[in-house]
Amino acid sequence: MNEKKYRRFWLLMLALVILACAYPIYMGVHVAAETAHNGAVPIESYPKYVIPYTPIAAALILGTLLLPLFQRISRKWDLLLGGLFSTAVFFALERLMETKVLVLTTELLPLESWQMALCYVPPEQYQTRVWEAVDVLLGGYSPAFKLHFYLISVVIIVSLLNVIYGFAKTVRTGDTARKQSLTVQTVTALAFLGMCIWACFTAFYRTGELTVSPRSAALMAFFFILLGVTIGVFVGSLLLGKRPVLSILVPSLAAVAVTCAMYAGELILLSGHLYRFGSGFFFDGLGALVLAPADLLVILLSGLFTAALCVAFNTKTK
Repeated sequence: MNEKKYRRFWLLMLALVILACAYPIYMGVHVAAETAHNGAVPIESYPKYVIPYTPIAAALILGTLLLPLFQRISRKWDLLLGGLFSTAVFFALERLMETKVLVLTTELLPLESWQMALCYVPPEQYQTRVWEAVDVLLGGYSPAFKLHFYLISVVIIVSLLNVIYGFAKTVRTGDTARKQSLTVQTVTALAFLGMCIWACFTAFYRTGELTVSPRSAALMAFFFILLGVTIGVFVGSLLLGKRPVLSILVPSLAAVAVTCAMYAGELILLSGHLYRFGSGFFFDGLGALVLAPADLLVILLSGLFTAALCVAFNTKTK
């Protein structure tokens, strides 16, 4: 009976993933067709953020499609197999699109260079903004900016696969020990994905200046915290029932580490600078550390929220 439920669950998840990924896949097909026919994609017909969302969509579809195979190979390491496979699919397709697709603006730009520009300001402001020679955001293209670009993509892939693979295993075995953590992972993963899509179309209302508005600051801080919590919950869901140093401390440190990595990516993107959430001591960088007290609070909160959730998971499990 469980096998029938398992198969139905898998087919339902596959259908939902394909439905959710239909538009990103369409964007990829559109870009490929434009490139094949015209050699480049005109800016007016360029679908916003075809990367990384087309590669993410392909990775999720294939990872879900092959779920039964990976769980047949190893019920213990199925998520590792699926995660590695899907991540490899993502990087292969991402790199192919970055290097083979050109965007026609006032000049021909490789897709990766164009995508880097969109990290600074919303797409519609790219050509209208006044770029000054002294502006730190004017620096030339650097592939190092993709540190946080790729980090976000991998977090989306592994957190969503954790939900799909985890609930599939629950349906098959009847073991509900991870149900609460997987439910929270569903919420954090979808919320984080939603924030990413929101950022794609608004760049969280940044104007290209280093000091952002209060609205932008609040959204960016929440985004960074949610990123850390999403990966923290992912790690915590895999370490349920272990001693506290593993089940609580390790996920919290993972959340902190990923949030710090996001800051590092921003630091690289902005040529050694960070966006500032305001003015005054609380928002100014601490000397060579660059991070402001506000940034340190964001990093700390990602770990503290993760710790609180992991305590709740493990208390429920016991």
